[in-house]
Amino acid sequence: MKFFDRQKEIAKLREIRDRSRDGACWTILTGRRRVGKTSLVTNAFGDGPYLYLFVTRSAEADLCDGFKSRIEAFTGRSIPGKVQKFSDLFRYILELAADHPVTVVIDEFQDFFRVNPSIFGEMQRDWDELSGNAKINLVTMGSINTLMNKIFRDKSQPLYGRETDRMKLRPFSVATLKDILAHYHTKWRKDDLLALWTFTGGVAKYVSLLIDRKAYSIADMIDVMVEEDSYFLDEGWAVLVEEFGKEYGTYFSILGAIARGKTSRAEIMNEIGGEVGGYLTRLEDQHELISKKQPMYEATSNKNCLYAIRDNFFRFWFRFIFRRQYLIQVRMYDELRTIVKRDYEVFSGHALEGYFREVFIEQGRYSKMGGWWDRRGENEIDLVCENEFTGALDFFEVKRRRRDIDMKALERKSEAFFAKNPTMKSRKISFAGLSLDDI
Repeated sequence: MKFFDRQKEIAKLREIRDRSRDGACWTILTGRRRVGKTSLVTNAFGDGPYLYLFVTRSAEADLCDGFKSRIEAFTGRSIPGKVQKFSDLFRYILELAADHPVTVVIDEFQDFFRVNPSIFGEMQRDWDELSGNAKINLVTMGSINTLMNKIFRDKSQPLYGRETDRMKLRPFSVATLKDILAHYHTKWRKDDLLALWTFTGGVAKYVSLLIDRKAYSIADMIDVMVEEDSYFLDEGWAVLVEEFGKEYGTYFSILGAIARGKTSRAEIMNEIGGEVGGYLTRLEDQHELISKKQPMYEATSNKNCLYAIRDNFFRFWFRFIFRRQYLIQVRMYDELRTIVKRDYEVFSGHALEGYFREVFIEQGRYSKMGGWWDRRGENEIDLVCENEFTGALDFFEVKRRRRDIDMKALERKSEAFFAKNPTMKSRKISFAGLSLDDI
């Protein structure tokens, strides 16, 4: 698949590079695995020379041996002797940058923890000493959120506060997914676009894997994702086991419960068989994998909140793949595909609400959005959207098929909403339905 979008990110990286010619810049580039960080820097800096270093989990001396060869090839200069410490190479680069502007990208930066944690303190020492005279554009990339936050946001860590810029690369927007699908398949259907978003969440690697296989329809996407040796089948383990560490089993169980529809704290506790408060907090704040949802305008409380998996792919993976590992172990891929295809319509119906939220965010249409429900579960509104600058308050019911939308029922539910939020009656109120037809 060809490179799409990212114009704003490329422009920002190049602006930082230009600025680094007058003074050292250190950019932290984060984003979940597979989102396209390496492709981004390749396209941003590919118009000129830059030094790319990838941190592998090997002995420091072995890692430095590979880095030394790359630096020598990049500079055209020989580095005498055997280098066993990364700090010697980092210092060499900083000294070189005093006379020559240089862009250096260090990928999987958090893996220095596995190589030698003292590297971070040594980098801090050399950066503080030499960066004042260096024309260096340093970009450190990482995909394990908890470790990158520990390195740069924990006040007890040596590199705290050393960065000059921070970027978080997000998945492709809904608009970009539409451009990608239209570019490769002119006869795309709206349901196919929803499926591409529902399965991948716009994560570049997943989109590329499907597009490269010409999986443009719902059925073809499912066939590619659920086949023997499919990249997607092991992806949850590959990405999240390292993120969670030795307690990954508990985290997986919680995410699996949420994916099965156990979305209240009490339901999750019943599924897990123990207290989950700390795990839920870390999943939300540190790992950024779940979100806690409360009815719009309700005061903060744990009594009426629900949890949801934020990442579309992991929502799919825990709902279908993790839940049915036993089918994969006995290679019953046809049976698993049948289950996914059977349940897709209901699964994507829930995803459709999130799709329209993303569209509204991209349009900058509302300042607040959320669902609303009463504590008895008798009244539920899919989307309540407010624009506090125009005074608009819009209520939406979201269904896959337009014929299933009941506008009178939506207006009745709004009466329960206003009974709880009487001050909102003065807004410019409207009611509408959203379906596949509106994609």
